[in-house]
Amino acid sequence: MSRLAAKSPVLAAGTPTALSSLPGIGPRVAEKLAARGLLSVPDLWLHLPLRYEDRTRLTPIRELVAGQSAQVEGVVEAVERGFRYRPMLRVAIADDSQQTLVLRFIHFRNTQVAQFQPGTRVRAFGQVRFGNNGPEMVHPSYRVLAAQAEPTLSDQLDPVYSVIDGIGATALARWIAEALRLLPPAEKLELLPAEVLTRLRLPSLRDALLLVHRPPPDADTAALAQGVHPAQRRLALEELLAHHLSLRRQRVALQRLGAQPVMPAKRLPQALRESLPFALTGAQQRVLSEVVADLARPQPMLRLVQGDVGSGKTVVAALAALHALEAGRQVALMAPTELLAEQHLNTLRDWLQPLGVHVAWLAGKVTGKARQQVVASIADGSAQLVVGTHALMQEHVVFADLALCIIDEQHRFGVHQRLALRDKGREGSRVPHQLVMTATPIPRTLAMTAYADLDISVIDELPPGRSPVQTVAISGERRAEVIERIRVACAHGRQAYWVCTLIDDSDEVIAQAAQSTYEQLCLQLPELRIGLVHGRLKASQKQALMAAFKAGELHLLVATTVIEVGVDVPNASLMLIDNAERLGLAQLHQLRGRVGRGAAASSCVLLYQPPLSALARERIAVMRATTDGFAIAEKDLQLRGPGELLGTRQTGLAQFRLADLARDADLLPEVHRLADAMLADSPALADRLVARWVGSAERFAGA
Repeated sequence: MSRLAAKSPVLAAGTPTALSSLPGIGPRVAEKLAARGLLSVPDLWLHLPLRYEDRTRLTPIRELVAGQSAQVEGVVEAVERGFRYRPMLRVAIADDSQQTLVLRFIHFRNTQVAQFQPGTRVRAFGQVRFGNNGPEMVHPSYRVLAAQAEPTLSDQLDPVYSVIDGIGATALARWIAEALRLLPPAEKLELLPAEVLTRLRLPSLRDALLLVHRPPPDADTAALAQGVHPAQRRLALEELLAHHLSLRRQRVALQRLGAQPVMPAKRLPQALRESLPFALTGAQQRVLSEVVADLARPQPMLRLVQGDVGSGKTVVAALAALHALEAGRQVALMAPTELLAEQHLNTLRDWLQPLGVHVAWLAGKVTGKARQQVVASIADGSAQLVVGTHALMQEHVVFADLALCIIDEQHRFGVHQRLALRDKGREGSRVPHQLVMTATPIPRTLAMTAYADLDISVIDELPPGRSPVQTVAISGERRAEVIERIRVACAHGRQAYWVCTLIDDSDEVIAQAAQSTYEQLCLQLPELRIGLVHGRLKASQKQALMAAFKAGELHLLVATTVIEVGVDVPNASLMLIDNAERLGLAQLHQLRGRVGRGAAASSCVLLYQPPLSALARERIAVMRATTDGFAIAEKDLQLRGPGELLGTRQTGLAQFRLADLARDADLLPEVHRLADAMLADSPALADRLVARWVGSAERFAGA
């Protein structure tokens, strides 16, 4: 639930105060604020600072430190206005110690130039850097001081708020200050039990808001910068609780909708299990039992199945689908890309068509009469299992009797998209069951809070016969050795991937592009058959190349990260990831999962461009140390945070104002205890808390 979607949170009993009550906010300004979800005075209370600037003191120029922000005061000594590559204004000021600082402006007006007359006293604030002529500030904030007056220093840290289009920073800060004057007394604002705040040593909401917006000069600036100040922890606790309550309530609302039970079937699931060349693992059987039990209930299933790369989620989904198909109903399976969707299509047709199941295919490239025929078969019910992409959600696609929606790599879909597919099977107050899957392991602490509205199953066991993947990191300076390793592997009948992070060479990023790498490898390995796959190819070209690689007609596949998911070639035993330092842990782990899918010993080579940053070095160390997707996910959560890990901009999950699921994980047990107590004893307080932080955005939490 993004902050953009939040509507009019209520912070105290009564109607929210209109923004128009603040001086200077007319209809046009109110419209711009509303575009950022700021609809009332209480919304401004929760528009929290991104950081702070310390204007409570002056720093002598000789004490300035590169990379740090500081406030200085000095007299203009010289002004230089020039144009080399672009217009530039340079103003040299000196303080009482006769040290000089240059204020540099790339964008400026003539009126600004006129302000900087030699002898004028100026106070400036900005980040310090050191150039050829000593310390300088680029585009500092500044003001010209009167000659005789003794200007005072600020008595508090200055908050810096996120930019809003068409709204000046000064005006926004002024309106927030005006809004804070309207804060009611603490007892009218407080919704959390006093004993909880006392036990956790946290301030009241009123005190927390005032401190976060107006930190005094003696505030712990290091704690504020890290988001761990008691005032910030107080707000984070309430925000986490509000989002958790919202998801829990949404789950209850979803259960009230009801669903048509799908009773356990025998013939088709048993026939598939007998035809498979492998037996289900214990973890697969456990998760399948949980799904089948959900399907048999008169409430809609909303279950997330997590499974590491290669754990066998697809066969669990296929067996679940057969229970609905044997009952004469329909199933839809939606994947985010045509490549992944077509992989599912081929697998499911291989498994299910011998059992007499009609598996239909609907994607963007299905056009003309073929599309009309597929859409007609979905509408009359003869298409029993429909596999596709976003095309399944189009308005003209109508299902005869949709019982189960299966969504793969669910974090890649937006909330509205999942709602749109679910509503294809809505009949009155009943909706289809939903099974969502992800190969991106989600840490338990994150899942318990971000997915509080879902039941979660974990396939935590890999099928037997999978070979462990050995991971090594090699500097790009040893590229020739890696190429020779590929030559040897392919000579022994194995296949290999070479993954690049760009399609074309870039002057700005030191990375080998897929196109040039393909051309170089063709020259260096002339005896090998090499293919090139990237996102700019037509879907038909990609599919043809992938099919040739899977059939063993290609030795080496050069690709971008388009092969991250959905590619299963058991004979491929070597994965090389070029410029591995540019990728995150989750992506590296997904790519590594493309090998080790057969019995042969497999390797993943992380080819990096030195020197490595500290973060890149840590990521590569984690990849070498473990192949456990959940351990990698925990580390990824620490390094990247929950927003990037879950893709919250696409999922509709919480983009918190202040809370951070990794940093504030120790608050989650308290959040769960408070949620249980509130829902049982004080549902009205729970309503007010959700309205305060989330508003109507909770509508999408159960999608």
